[in-house]
Amino acid sequence: MKTQEKQAIVEELASKLRGAQAFYLTDFTGLNVKSMTVLRKRLREAGVEYVVVKNTLAQRALKGLDLPDVADFFTGPTGLVIGREDAVTAAKVLEEFAKEHDNRPTVKVGVVERRSVSPEEVGRIAKLPPREQLLAELAGALQAPMAQLVFLMQGLMGEFVGLLEALRAERERA
Repeated sequence: MKTQEKQAIVEELASKLRGAQAFYLTDFTGLNVKSMTVLRKRLREAGVEYVVVKNTLAQRALKGLDLPDVADFFTGPTGLVIGREDAVTAAKVLEEFAKEHDNRPTVKVGVVERRSVSPEEVGRIAKLPPREQLLAELAGALQAPMAQLVFLMQGLMGEFVGLLEALRAERERA
């Protein structure tokens, strides 16, 4: 491969990693081409990218980025799972696929929101609900007190109107 081609690959990978919410380094040893194709398809459908590049090029791409030093994990066959939107979706797809394929690929390490995470933490991330569900739960939690406040204010307004009506009726009698 020519130097210019290598440099282009390094720059492209650095750009992808810079814009990612999370990425995971995986060891895909033991997976055949058919399984890898299925994995890539599932990841793509989830909006996640799977990239395999030479370890030296990936290490070069990481050098200029403000990320934890995970260069030591680029040994042997390494694939990068890059989640642009959120960390949970990529981890879920990896976890589900690994369960179906004899725990392959294995996660070497992950970087989530510019913080290094262990394979065990990646497993815990995979068990989290999706981002949309978390946002819906948060909205519901914020809405409940506001709804109670509105209900209380309506009750107070109804009581106030009742008192005004009683006062008007008393003055008409007098």
